[in-house]
Parts: sequence; structure tokens; C-alpha cells
Amino acid sequence: MSLVSPTYAKTGECTPTQKCRRADIFDFSPYFSYFLAQSVREGTCPERGAKGRWPLVLLFYGAARFPAPSLPALRKFVSKGSSPVSTTTAPTRAAKRAFNFNAGPAALPLPVLERIREELLDYRGTGMSVMELSHRSPEFEAINNAAEQNLRKLLAIPDDYAVIFVQGGGSMQFTMVPMNLALPGKPVDVLHTGAWTAKAIGELKKGVLHNVAASTEAEKFTRVPRADEIKLSADASYTHICTNNTIEGTQYHALPASSAPLVADMSSDIASRPVDVGKFGLIFAGAQKNLGPSGVTLVIVRKDLAERADKNLPTVLQYRTHIKEKSLYHTPPTFAIYILSLVTEWLAGEGGLPGIQKRNEAKAKLLYDTIEESGGFYTCPVEKSSRSLMNVVFRVGGTSNQIGDESLEKDFGRQAAAASLIGTPGHRSVGGMRISLYNAVGQDSVEALTQFMREFHRTRG
Repeated sequence: MSLVSPTYAKTGECTPTQKCRRADIFDFSPYFSYFLAQSVREGTCPERGAKGRWPLVLLFYGAARFPAPSLPALRKFVSKGSSPVSTTTAPTRAAKRAFNFNAGPAALPLPVLERIREELLDYRGTGMSVMELSHRSPEFEAINNAAEQNLRKLLAIPDDYAVIFVQGGGSMQFTMVPMNLALPGKPVDVLHTGAWTAKAIGELKKGVLHNVAASTEAEKFTRVPRADEIKLSADASYTHICTNNTIEGTQYHALPASSAPLVADMSSDIASRPVDVGKFGLIFAGAQKNLGPSGVTLVIVRKDLAERADKNLPTVLQYRTHIKEKSLYHTPPTFAIYILSLVTEWLAGEGGLPGIQKRNEAKAKLLYDTIEESGGFYTCPVEKSSRSLMNVVFRVGGTSNQIGDESLEKDFGRQAAAASLIGTPGHRSVGGMRISLYNAVGQDSVEALTQFMREFHRTRG
């Protein structure tokens, strides 16, 4: 089956009245050859260049009627003009980049993206992309090991803890943790602080004994529980917390005491500040906010706790399986793990977690100060002692009887996006605005945002 226009297939050119579409250059015939070139523009006809070079970024398989340069020449052509990447310096090649405040998937460090681009076609002399490497190959095993060792150094993970990479996101862990760690007759204690602990509780309700040991729902989750509000069980299997609540904009700045193992959902603040891993029984985190792209989930688990699981559980849902197989029990998300390894390398080059914490505190201070200095035009509903360094939520406008003006907030979001300030609207469940300040968000992004906020206040306040 061919989707190539007849004229283009014969001559490589479009008729004067014909507009090429992407569909015009796809060919799924059984005679496979491949072609890669440099750029494509929607709705315009490709122009013939020098022999063997065509302005298309599409990788496609088709009959050998198109010029097909050798693979080494193709790699040289595509990589021409790229610059070396350092983990600590910005690239010299200019690129139009948005100020990305998305809540996840979120911003990645530009040096990491540059490294990915340079290694995309030929990973360190293999002649293959990381996406093409076998997960059993020595090259990928080295990537997998580097990702683990980088994390162990950054987070100072003790030797009696396993580090594994799994799939299914943080949401899978709402089921996997109790399957592996809950003991018969011993409840799971949960400190309820918002949407993500609500999802964890929802999974526990499907047959796991549990106790909501504290909740700030009555305060609309505008703070985390205070120590005197927490009522833990005497014999709990473990205590579940979410260290940072992306939707509500709250974060623990001191860990709650628990005699039972502490299980932490750190999906939105992992590696954003130093933590004492030894105080936790298990930490899990989706990578897509501070550690890399979506697709891989980090689990750090004390090895003795992983042995609690019934051996009759499905094999793939047992932590011990992934520990034994070094995260290679089945095909892992190889490209996501590769990017995670690069991000951890970048984090180390930025001064490790102490250095990143200073950056994150400075960014958050600038934004919170701008809110506080607006004279009530911007308001943050979160108690100061619980305010997140990762996700800053606020309302725009409003009256003494109504916090936030939805029409004004929509205008804020539209004008911000027009100024390349992306991802400012709050979660659909709560409204308002939300600014995510994950590790890769630079101080320059926050400065651009706060300048916009002051101007929006001046013209609309």
C-alpha cells in the first residue's frame, strides 16, 4: 500500500497546483529502504536539494525510488551543526524555548536535551539509538547501572536499600505498595493531604485494612497535618504520605514521626532537596517532574521490607522480582532510563541536592514574594508553613466575598501563553493558577513570569 502521490513518486516533485501533505510522502510498500533528512514544513512542497539530500525529517520505509545516502553519510548530515554538550553549561546553538511551568511531564534541562540530540542516531559508537538497543546489551546494562549509581550518590541511599525502575507511574504504586508491604491484620495508616493520597486511599478501600490517621480535607487541603493531629495505629503495616501535593500546593518541610515504616510518594519533589533515605521504608516517584520523562518510576525500598510479599503474588508485581533482576525482568522503558541517567548527571554537576535546593528556594521565594507584594491582587491560599517549593498555587483578582475571578484568571492564562509562559492554569479540579518550579525550571523563567505578573497587575488590577 502506497500513500505517495504518483507525481512525487516518479519525479520527486509536486505539480505547480499540488500541495504536498505529510500523507503524500509515506510509503509502506514491502520493498524496504529508509531515508532520513532534515526538515519538513506542513503544507509546503519539499524542494530538491543536493543529490541524496531531501528536506524531510520523516523516517519512512518505501520503494528504492528515493535517493538513499549511506548510513554514515546520513548521520554526518543530520548531526552537522550540533555542538558539544556539557552538563553544566548552556549550549551555544540558539533554540526557541518556552518558559515551561507544566506540572508534568515537565521541563528537562537544556544540556540534557542537547546531549540526547547528539546521541540520538548513534549512541557512543554503537551505530544505534538508545531506543534501538537491546535491554540485554552491555551498552544498556551500563546505562541502567549508571542511573542507579548516580541516584545512590545523589540521594546517599544506604546499601540495605534497593533501587529499581518499574512502569505504571506512581498510580501503580498505590496498588503495588500494599500488595507487597501490608501485613495481615495490621492496618495501613494514611495521612490524607489531597488528590494523590485520595487515590491511594481509593485503592486501599478495595480490600486492604487501613486507617486515615490525619486529614486536612476540612481546610480544603491548604496545609499538611500538624503533629498533634496525627493519630497513628499502634501496629500499622506502614504509614503512607505524599511529601508534595502538586494540585493543592502543599509540602512537608518536616517529616511526621512514625514507628511503622514510612512510605513516601515523592513523585513531585524527588531529588529537589536532600532527604535522609534511612528514615523511609519505601520511596516511589514518577520521573516526569524532576528526574526525566514520563514512562519510568523510581522505587527505593528497604530490602527486608521487599521480602514481606506473598510469593504467590503475580511475579511482575513483586518488588523482589525487580530487585533480583536489576530492573531487567522484562523490557524496561529504556529511553526513559537513559534520560534519567543524564538528568542525574546534570544534577550532580549543579552541586548535587544541596545546590539544587538553593536554586529551588530562590525561585520559590521570588514567586511567593511577588504574590505577597501584589496587595491582594494575587493570593495564595496555602498556609505559609506548608507552602510548596515545587508547585505554587494562587488566585487572581476576586472580591472580599469571592477568592479569584475566573474570567480574569482565564485572561491571565491566555496572555501568559502568548508570552511563552506555558502551563500556568491550575488543575481543573481546583482552578486558579499553578506554577510548577521543578529542578529544570531556571531562575530566568521565574523572573520572566514575575515581570509578566507585575505588568498584568498594573493593567488589570
